[in-house]
Amino acid sequence: MDIAFSTPLKGNLVLCRDFREAELTRRDGLYKFLWVRQGGLSLEVDHVPMRLAAGEIVSLTPLHRIGGVRADGDCLSLLFDSNFYCIFGHDGEVSCNGLLFNGSSEPLRLALSAERQEALERIVEELCAEYAVNDGLREEMLRMQLKRFIIVCTRAAREHFGVDGPREQLFDTVRRFHVLVDEHFRTHKRVQDYAELLHRSPKTLSNLFAACGRPSPLSVIHDRVNAEARRLLLYTDKSAKEIGYLLGYEDTAAFSRFFAKMNGESITSFRSRVQRE
Repeated sequence: MDIAFSTPLKGNLVLCRDFREAELTRRDGLYKFLWVRQGGLSLEVDHVPMRLAAGEIVSLTPLHRIGGVRADGDCLSLLFDSNFYCIFGHDGEVSCNGLLFNGSSEPLRLALSAERQEALERIVEELCAEYAVNDGLREEMLRMQLKRFIIVCTRAAREHFGVDGPREQLFDTVRRFHVLVDEHFRTHKRVQDYAELLHRSPKTLSNLFAACGRPSPLSVIHDRVNAEARRLLLYTDKSAKEIGYLLGYEDTAAFSRFFAKMNGESITSFRSRVQRE
């Protein structure tokens, strides 16, 4: 491990080039960047297999559960929690909330250009250099390097979605939509609900998502609800009725139909299959 830094307020920053699943899973509440510099990385995110190739990076929230990690090359993990750097409180600085980090079932994975990889390499070197300096300024210097790392990844994500200067403001609405869905998906299931919060019409939102090459607003809502349903089924012993109620479904049958439509199998079948694996 290269860096394991804790603040007096229990903030944590971890940088690990000796890739180990234990470090990724033993701490709660961590945002994660997993970057494959050479070779490849296999893992499961919420029991969904994922394979990253050289030059790819994935960003994960504390909601995502990782397992089955197998690194066959040079892989790096950068982990932090909200006590070290709050992406909500500092959204104006890095603009990553709802873009790099959201609770959907499909984490954002990016293929980094050579230029972006070189920029991240320099930041990692400076992180390690600052960690070696044991003075009262170290914490803030480490936080600054983390911010730089996030900003480089945010820029890569914007390139991935084709967001240039003129479209940046439009894409910011898409990003804010994701943030609102993370906050309200249990109670708000209609696009109209979020359109009102954003002071836009549902049609305008749909056009914005289409212009940015994103799935429809309704599919984003459904994916977030489904992701939470799968997590509750995977990691708790709550019944389908209890989970449906937590997700805003008073009718268990309606929740069961929604789950089957989204996943192609019933709740009972899903739970049985995962338990066998």
